[in-house]
Amino acid sequence: MTNLYPLKFQPILKERLWGGTKLGTLLNKRISSDITGESWELSGVEGDVSVVSNGALKGTSLNTLIENMAEELLGSSVIKRFGKEFPILIKFIDAKQDLSIQLHPNDALAKERHNSFGKTEMWYVMDAEKDANLIVGFNQTVTRGQYVRSLENNTLLDYMNYEKVESGDTFFINTGKIHAIGAGVLLAEIQQTSDVTYRVFDFNRRDKEGNLRELHTDLALEAIDFDQKDDFKVSYKKKKDTVNPMVACPYFNTNFLHLESDLIMDTTQRDSFTIFMCVEGEARIGNEHGDTSVQKGETVLLPASSNSIVLKTGSCKLLEITL
Repeated sequence: MTNLYPLKFQPILKERLWGGTKLGTLLNKRISSDITGESWELSGVEGDVSVVSNGALKGTSLNTLIENMAEELLGSSVIKRFGKEFPILIKFIDAKQDLSIQLHPNDALAKERHNSFGKTEMWYVMDAEKDANLIVGFNQTVTRGQYVRSLENNTLLDYMNYEKVESGDTFFINTGKIHAIGAGVLLAEIQQTSDVTYRVFDFNRRDKEGNLRELHTDLALEAIDFDQKDDFKVSYKKKKDTVNPMVACPYFNTNFLHLESDLIMDTTQRDSFTIFMCVEGEARIGNEHGDTSVQKGETVLLPASSNSIVLKTGSCKLLEITL
């Protein structure tokens, strides 16, 4: 059996109508299009399964690793909850234009309709142009009737809550919450493994063939949360050289690390894999079986079998994700 060292994966790049070039210019992705909107860093989604890019396991798919070394990689508690499906999807997203206004179903509805997980997610803003914003939720509680009429009258934007953002801002997007990433925002996204999105408004844009994109008006009606809620902006500490909790939910736990010196983490009691997304600077990340470099825009997966994690750096900011 191959000892599981820190694993990096080939980015899966996605062209999007609203995408740009910052995944290349700011995160050093090898983009081949000026409308590259997403880099899927770690994915078990069918048809888009990540492949190892470093070390002895280079060329091996994430699903093959899970099939052969599930407990070592995922942890027994993760297997009990999710089986051999990798439960988290990790992305970097570059919005040159506004994304469509959308929402995601919860687990029960997604299972019933799509045989999928629901899609709870969080965003960490890495870069934002002047006056860039996000849409998160309604600016008032609306009725189902008001919402439907706003779609018919093209007045949905009147009910949207806009949040001006800057680097470091973090948002938790629970299922049912209407939302959109605004133009000029580059962010890291952590979400349940799901590609189920209900698009409800797309600014009347047309794709390169001149067609309006599909909307999911009827599907969204049963999934949407019409209440105004102030539950999305994440407040977290940014103390240096320690672990700062950000988000804790049933689907993932995320911490913020701003390191200016080395850090050793005892993970003998952690019955879960660990993911690090580097959002600034660079570091070396290791366990007892090896180490690897990581720089801004890169992602590393450490197996649940790691007894300790060693982070060596002069300066970096990391998002740490576990279950």
